[in-house]
Amino acid sequence: MENRKDPYTQMLQIQQSVAKTLRKSGVGIGKILSPPPNIQIAYNGFILDKYDVFVDEYWVAGHERNVKGTLSSATQNRSGGSGDAMYESHNHDIANPYTENLIYTDTYKPGDYVKVEPIEASDEMGTSQQYLISGKFIRLDGK
Repeated sequence: MENRKDPYTQMLQIQQSVAKTLRKSGVGIGKILSPPPNIQIAYNGFILDKYDVFVDEYWVAGHERNVKGTLSSATQNRSGGSGDAMYESHNHDIANPYTENLIYTDTYKPGDYVKVEPIEASDEMGTSQQYLISGKFIRLDGK
């Protein structure tokens, strides 16, 4: 009888080898192929999709943030009037507190480059290789 290798063992060895290669590579750059919600990212010869990644929620269109602060300014001095002291040029300080909800409409676009960071994640399905996606990066040399 021939000495054949079990194909399942060979497949497992290939998968382990690929996983080790990805883990060793650490943080890398991926290229957006399709934006959220059905995101696809080309990374290290693989296509990652929404089941493989965690995305910073600020990059999902429709993300809402609350902001508040105070707009501070002053009116401009004006010249003129009748010459009476009560009409002399003056200004008024302005301090307007505000609270606003901002709804972001931008998101990743095909061709954008993003940071891809391999992680090990656990959920009700078990432990698996996952990836953190963040940022949007450009090269300053235009390449």
